[in-house]
Amino acid sequence: MADHIQTSSQDSRLPTIKQRLGLPDYEAPNVVIYKGDCLELMKLLGDELFDLVVTSPPYNIGKEYEQTRKLEDYLAWSEAWIEEVYRLTKAQGSFWLNLGYLAISGKANAIPIPYLLWDKIPFYLQQEVIWNYGAGVAAKRFFSPRNEKFLWYVKDQSNYTFNLDDVRDPDVKYPNQKKNGKIKVNPLGKNPTDVWQIPKVTSGQNRSSKERMPHPAQFPRALIERIIKSSSNEGDIILDPFMGSGTTAEAAIRNNRIVVGFEIQKNYLEIISKRLENVIQELNQRQGVLF
Repeated sequence: MADHIQTSSQDSRLPTIKQRLGLPDYEAPNVVIYKGDCLELMKLLGDELFDLVVTSPPYNIGKEYEQTRKLEDYLAWSEAWIEEVYRLTKAQGSFWLNLGYLAISGKANAIPIPYLLWDKIPFYLQQEVIWNYGAGVAAKRFFSPRNEKFLWYVKDQSNYTFNLDDVRDPDVKYPNQKKNGKIKVNPLGKNPTDVWQIPKVTSGQNRSSKERMPHPAQFPRALIERIIKSSSNEGDIILDPFMGSGTTAEAAIRNNRIVVGFEIQKNYLEIISKRLENVIQELNQRQGVLF
């Protein structure tokens, strides 16, 4: 992995996207971000443009950044934007979706939203990955929540990108174990399980994470980087329809991918812009030291 900015001059998809969508609200090498409704913006684009889509949409639970809808309207809206994602994803591409829980009066305190959408998503569900973290709500009448789900979808169940060697876990318990005289374990490490133990981005005066941004639902970069490295290649184009704090964009440019993002909130777009400017400055300075 090269941890510095490399511009892509060969892929014609990014100029095509800019031609369809117009002048980006934020642009840097290999990054374009537009302010607006992702559903409306995606409708303006042609088919099969993106190698990977990674996103976490609103959960419809009354957060400051979302429009609360009736459940049936929320599910219909979810189906609509996911249909657009499917159309925009390349034949060998993947779609990583994070959706949390919501309450249904008289039915459930916290039902996983994917359970309500399972038959409305056109992709093939390859795997459910559990993100386990340490910090969170301390509950009194139920077990304290410490996980979120990522659903890994592919368009073609027999032909998709999966770079296992790029995300192997080097923490092997018996690295020298042999079978028939040969080292049994891959020298790069073991295959990570479907439970990822990655610390959450925390806030607070004494326990705020170093990467913390002023956004209420920020993913740790290590989490998104594992997805990007395993499900795309250098030079690929990644889409995040709900950009939020910009973690997908930072992880993409740090790993030599191209990224397109949509964000409807102006204040979050400002956060993303400042974040990426700092990252690009850091990487360019590092590149100057190396070369």
